[in-house]
Amino acid sequence: MGMRLSRTEGTFNLGVYAKASDSLAIAASGSEPSFLKDLSEALDVETIMITAGGARVVGSLVALNSNGIAISNMAEDEEIAPLKERLPVLRLPDEINAAGNNILVNDHGAIVTPDAEPRTVKKISEIFGVEAVQATIAGCSTVGSVCICTNKGCLCSIDASDDDIALLQDVLKVEVMRTTVNHGAQFVGAGIVANSKGALVGDETTPIEMGRIEDGLVLY
Repeated sequence: MGMRLSRTEGTFNLGVYAKASDSLAIAASGSEPSFLKDLSEALDVETIMITAGGARVVGSLVALNSNGIAISNMAEDEEIAPLKERLPVLRLPDEINAAGNNILVNDHGAIVTPDAEPRTVKKISEIFGVEAVQATIAGCSTVGSVCICTNKGCLCSIDASDDDIALLQDVLKVEVMRTTVNHGAQFVGAGIVANSKGALVGDETTPIEMGRIEDGLVLY
């Protein structure tokens, strides 16, 4: 548990290939053993490896909290089966297929891309058991790529406005901190996999960024 630097698929964008809650991590099938070990040790959770519609970018295609999982509707029944053994699963409609990019969720609330239909937002709220609010963050509709949240804290792009921060705090019920990751990258959701117990961070993240991430996710 705590914070650890890692790399997978030859990139520091770990959040593209994995996603986690306090009870479960979901990673790409065929992930390197070193990355899976880092995930397990940093986040202290069981990891399930899947593809979604054959794609390995499961961090972009999956969102989850302690109550449920939302996944791209490209995912086949056999790909979803191991997830359904643990939590209810919602297949998302086409307009917001990339669940990990389009939904930011913890056990207190969810921010959903404005591109989603109202009926989809209702389903997202139901699967996660939380209020779901539609918004952009830092002018970006892919809220899950520019932010990452746990049940203890939230990190967002340094371009997020004060109003964005206030909304995140109101919906997710945690403190929010602006930061970059991987030596200046604004897509903090793409560069980090985290839960309340720890964080796995891209290996080009600077010590100053690591300090902000530790503070923002309350990893002490």
